[in-house]
Amino acid sequence: MQNIGFENVVVMSSVKPNSRYPVLSMVEAYWTALRGNRRAPARSEIDPIGIEDALEYAFILERVAPGISRFRIAGSHLNDLMGMEVRGMPVTSLFEPSSRMHASQSIERVYRDATPLELRLFSPNKSETDRLDAQFLLLPLQSDFGDISRALGVLVSRGRIGQTPRRFDLADTAKLRSTIAELVETPSTPEFAEKAATFEHQKKPDAKRPALRLVWDENNPSD
Repeated sequence: MQNIGFENVVVMSSVKPNSRYPVLSMVEAYWTALRGNRRAPARSEIDPIGIEDALEYAFILERVAPGISRFRIAGSHLNDLMGMEVRGMPVTSLFEPSSRMHASQSIERVYRDATPLELRLFSPNKSETDRLDAQFLLLPLQSDFGDISRALGVLVSRGRIGQTPRRFDLADTAKLRSTIAELVETPSTPEFAEKAATFEHQKKPDAKRPALRLVWDENNPSD
């Protein structure tokens, strides 16, 4: 695997729409509109309605210790990739052991510098018949205490999932962005209630995508 350290990190002054993974661009535009002139929007401002078309690919991370982040909420696509419920698992479980240190260090900088992170990933199938390519985006969020210890993420893969769990290696340089593209008008939505224990995204009768059920940990309402 290619050795990817901080010397390879590219600071980006702008970002163009991602035509290959449009879901990432949509979530980033929503986050950018919420952020305004602040370092990052608050976790409590994230409303599932605002990213409805991306819910199955989206997740929320919580930084529980230096270099350690766990999934507080995760969409069905991540569960499908791992073949299990990922809520409560460390985000590094998505990565092959050889890539975990670099992934962890890059993710830590999202919290430290309030800087979005983009990773291009790949996963060779265990049967050697399919390869998954994926894009990973992580956007910093403020907790109720004002510190950057939460993050809104998206992981979208292309290809047949096949045998699970599917873990990823870094395909190329990690990209840290110093600024984000111009703000995109986002419809006003009510704040997400932190006290709510669950949120269910119900599939409409004519919807083509599967319904997604996101579960909040009612024992830790400050996610």
